[in-house]
Amino acid sequence: MNMTLIIHLFARLFFFVALGLLSVAIIEILANFLDYTVLRGSYSAGRSIELSAALLVFVITVLLRQIRDGATTQSSP
Repeated sequence: MNMTLIIHLFARLFFFVALGLLSVAIIEILANFLDYTVLRGSYSAGRSIELSAALLVFVITVLLRQIRDGATTQSSP
């Protein structure tokens, strides 16, 4: 397998995991207003948002690398 393909697949996986963590954090915040909890104290909503942001940093890095590589191949004759 090509290494760029593997990195691209991991970036896509991390994006969807980050999106899921963010949605769980939002649901947890809304549930806390009603004195309920979804995560049962294992993680707070803020910690879930932090984990989501850490995964998104990797995704953004991969996307910026793809943009850079695409720009260098288009500018070369």
